[in-house]
Amino acid sequence: MINRGGLKIYSAEVESVLAGHPAVVESAIIAKACPVLGERVHAVVVTRIPVGSDDLRAWCAERLSDYKVPETMAITAEPLPRNANGKVLKRQLRELLGT
Repeated sequence: MINRGGLKIYSAEVESVLAGHPAVVESAIIAKACPVLGERVHAVVVTRIPVGSDDLRAWCAERLSDYKVPETMAITAEPLPRNANGKVLKRQLRELLGT
């Protein structure tokens, strides 16, 4: 869960919306530290075809409250890191992105 200025954001909700986009294979939502709000929403998105972060943000904005829309995104074609059980390693993503 991400706490953005006292508002709670569940990663699974945002990931579910991103999964509905036709170009998205998978995504992970992580918190990015912010001195003002505490945490901000950051998305790591794996896509089938090239798509811009503005397109993905617009997709989310149509389906989510404004404070839940990812402010920053890392778009890649590489699969997300997973453990032996298939769970996305969000801690490893945070370390790779320096958040």
